[in-house]
Amino acid sequence: MAGVIATTCNSSPSPSAPSVPPNSSPSLAKPPGPQRTIWIKPSSRSPKKRLQHQYGKNGSRWDERKLVGFVDYDKGEHRVAVEVAGARKDDIPARYRLRVEGSRWQKDWKLSEVIDQVMELNHWEDIDGVLNRWAGRFARKNFPLLIRIPPSRSTYNNLINACGSGGHWKEALEICKKMTENGVGPDLVTHNIVLSAFKKGAQYSKALAYFDLMKETNICPDTVTLNIVIHCLVKLGQFGKAVDVFNSMKHKGAKCQPDIVTFTCIIHAYSLCGQIDNSKMVFDMILAEGIKPNIVSYNALLGAYASNGMHEQALGIFQLLKQDGLKPDVISYTSLLNAYGRSGQPEKAREVFEAMKKNSLKPNIVSYNALIDAYGSSGLLGEAVEVLHALEKDGVQADIVSISTLLAACGRSEQLVNIDSVLSAARSRGIKLNTVAYNSAIGGYISIKEYDKAVSLYRTMRDNDVKPDSVTFNVLINGSCKLGKYAESTEFFNEMMDLKIPFSKEVYSSLIHSYSKQGELTKAESIFNMMKQSGCFPDVITYTSIIHAHSNAGNWEKAWALFVDMEENDIQPDPILCSSMMKALNMGCQPEKVLQLAEMMKEKHISLNSSACFAVIYACSMLRDWKAATVAIEHMEASFSSISVGLLNQLLHFIGKSGKIELMMKVYYKILSSHSNVSMTTHSILLRNLLATGRWRMYVEVLQWMDDAGVQPTRNMYQSVLPYAWKENSKEHVDLIQKKICDIGDKLSKSMV
Repeated sequence: MAGVIATTCNSSPSPSAPSVPPNSSPSLAKPPGPQRTIWIKPSSRSPKKRLQHQYGKNGSRWDERKLVGFVDYDKGEHRVAVEVAGARKDDIPARYRLRVEGSRWQKDWKLSEVIDQVMELNHWEDIDGVLNRWAGRFARKNFPLLIRIPPSRSTYNNLINACGSGGHWKEALEICKKMTENGVGPDLVTHNIVLSAFKKGAQYSKALAYFDLMKETNICPDTVTLNIVIHCLVKLGQFGKAVDVFNSMKHKGAKCQPDIVTFTCIIHAYSLCGQIDNSKMVFDMILAEGIKPNIVSYNALLGAYASNGMHEQALGIFQLLKQDGLKPDVISYTSLLNAYGRSGQPEKAREVFEAMKKNSLKPNIVSYNALIDAYGSSGLLGEAVEVLHALEKDGVQADIVSISTLLAACGRSEQLVNIDSVLSAARSRGIKLNTVAYNSAIGGYISIKEYDKAVSLYRTMRDNDVKPDSVTFNVLINGSCKLGKYAESTEFFNEMMDLKIPFSKEVYSSLIHSYSKQGELTKAESIFNMMKQSGCFPDVITYTSIIHAHSNAGNWEKAWALFVDMEENDIQPDPILCSSMMKALNMGCQPEKVLQLAEMMKEKHISLNSSACFAVIYACSMLRDWKAATVAIEHMEASFSSISVGLLNQLLHFIGKSGKIELMMKVYYKILSSHSNVSMTTHSILLRNLLATGRWRMYVEVLQWMDDAGVQPTRNMYQSVLPYAWKENSKEHVDLIQKKICDIGDKLSKSMV
């Protein structure tokens, strides 16, 4: 039978019961002002005996329940609660009724009112005091119903929060489901607690899915909700979506305005993207909004600068937070330490570390690891190991990051014994290597050409059920190529395919390089096309590898087409790629395109390396454009000291063979001034070209320069020029040359004795 519905107008609402049906609004507060109370009395037809048993003397049912709704028309809010009367004073035995009548301390509360009183207690303090004041305690029928009444929403929220704060998101979700089943509808606070539980448990995707369900049920999020959503998006690497949520909060008229937590999270997001300028822009936005940055905000910006080794900017923020009246914490000092370490200043990093301890702050494992990395990155492996011993002496337990950092430092120092020692130290401390640590150790072995040890460690990694990633295979494939083990690089490629590990750009580039070295250009092209189809778009390193492969095969047309394709895709070429492209064009007799490429490099401010300069000079010689060649040589002059003597000798030979003696002599002078130890080969090239063009007098001068510089010319050098002096009837030169030949002969004779 349908329930009877009645409405009453009431300026003061009845006391609320502790539970709310699932379909109720999440609003908890009772709104003041004009209200309408709606109560629903369920009823059913029952046998007469059953009615007599269930109803008291006054004809009312002792466990009668009402759904009571409160509506505030001014605010547009409403709330529905359950009200249970229970057995009242008139229903208790007469002997007990006499004890409570006439006492102002004894209250004739409804059962739901008792629940409210109990729930308001702090951790159930003085629960006896509440129950002893309740007249209905003498009615046994009240207690089974009292037990069956579900806890309030606030009780459920506290319990869910207790689970969520410990990262127990599954338990939190189960309690939330139970809450709904017991007729207590979750409110926005509940949803935020559940989202926070997902966040604490690192279940970021689940948190976003839960947020989508919230939106489907038309629950309006608040700033806390959106802060959690932004955090989860950042953790999943969805930085663009995180910024979109942030921008929607900043929009004029938005209900949820960003707070200091929002701004700090976005600063961190931009930092992870490497967009440090945007991190600073968001920090400035905090100040512009009139919000006072806290230590977490300062540390977020400080960490952004530190991750990029921007020590000057990091120091500026460190000083600014102190000026703002905040005290730097361990995170602040560690970030500044890391900034100096990444900028190659381990001594400064140590100073920050000592300052931290001087200010009564105890360095944590992150601080020690940052100092280990500062020394290790600068090749100071001994100092890095000392820090490891110091942290353990200070009672801090070394972790896998400590070991991985030391292994990376060992790879840079190229010392086999140190890699073995660090691995032994990890075993003795019970530290199990993870993927990053294995990658560092394998890379270290590859760098010192201990290929067999690298492969053996990789097999150990697999045996220990540590899953390799794309970095692991890139190290192995690239290392195999460098050591000429191309067949092994292909095997690692096949193994990576079997494990279904996603390829990175670095892996694709290493494979292309491997196949090009083996002369398998078709396979190299296949890998390049596979890369593009997979959505992993090639970068400048990949293009360099495939262009170099076509260059070696003499396919300058395909190399040039790839270069144009790269330009169309807005990929900035670097000096290495440009010099490789120039070499391919020169081999294909395309000097005009070489000069065209050189002009493009000039417009884009791409520096010409020595190989590119040599390619430009070679192209100029084919075009007989010695003016452009001279300009290119002048461009090279500043970097002569960093160019190998062998490459300069090739340049000298090339110019001399072209008959440009003045230019050749100019280069020769530059070589002498930039290199202290010029080999005999350099002089031989110069002398040979001088003699070929009939410049025998200059030839003799060069011999004298050599003698003055302590470089003894050979007898053959003097004998080669003697016929030219006889032919010109230059008795002075003939006598000088013959004397030098005799002196050299005497020295040889004495040395033989």
